[in-house]
Amino acid sequence: MKLQRLLSLTRQAVDEFHMIEEGDKIAVGISGGKDSLTLLYALSYLQRFYPKHFTIEAITVHPGYEGFDLSSVQALCDELEVPYTIVHTQISEILFEARKESHPCALCAKLRKGAFNEKALELGCNKIAYAHHKNDVVETFMMSLIMEGRIYTFSPVTHLDRTGLTLIRPLIFVEEPDVKGFMKKYQLPVVKNPCPVDGYTQRQYMKELLANLNRDHHGALNRIFTAVMNGELPDWVMARTGGRLTGHTDKFEIR
Repeated sequence: MKLQRLLSLTRQAVDEFHMIEEGDKIAVGISGGKDSLTLLYALSYLQRFYPKHFTIEAITVHPGYEGFDLSSVQALCDELEVPYTIVHTQISEILFEARKESHPCALCAKLRKGAFNEKALELGCNKIAYAHHKNDVVETFMMSLIMEGRIYTFSPVTHLDRTGLTLIRPLIFVEEPDVKGFMKKYQLPVVKNPCPVDGYTQRQYMKELLANLNRDHHGALNRIFTAVMNGELPDWVMARTGGRLTGHTDKFEIR
């Protein structure tokens, strides 16, 4: 995927769901993975021509794992002229030494989100951006349906009452294979996730299940996404009409 295509899909989401307003200061969550680096690229270029002026801050919550080197991400931020902050934490120690968690993902996400939101507020941001893409929307929908028996997926825009921040997801029209293509074409400096349980989550299981479904029934993922778009889910309707959403971040994870 070329940068022009990425910017087109990003702007489509931003416009359709009223994600950005004049004067916004947006904290971009950077995990070091392909998704968050693609989002960083998209917003850093979008701000150069978008009619509503906004600024961005890149933030990584460092969980405390040894060998988690973010120097290449710092170099990319310098190249894009985006301020970059690393928040050092002891999350890994809390999870695997103090609490000895066997299923740490939910607590890890909660701790990382808390640290991220706190730093975003400290930097004067009024919005935060996560790098969830179209596949994430569908995976969350299917996880909710199969594992919880409810019709739900995260909204493109959510207002977080506890902090006053507004969460936006500008990549929801971008498919994961396109993110992978963009990563390769622009040689994004992806930093491997050092978490010892990476790749063994419920989301990874659903990712593989949907890949098989999409292979056996070509276009299935896009049809499910279309069903979400047309399904009159209250949060999505409110986001599309510019209404204010209230709640907390989605249950499954931050990317």
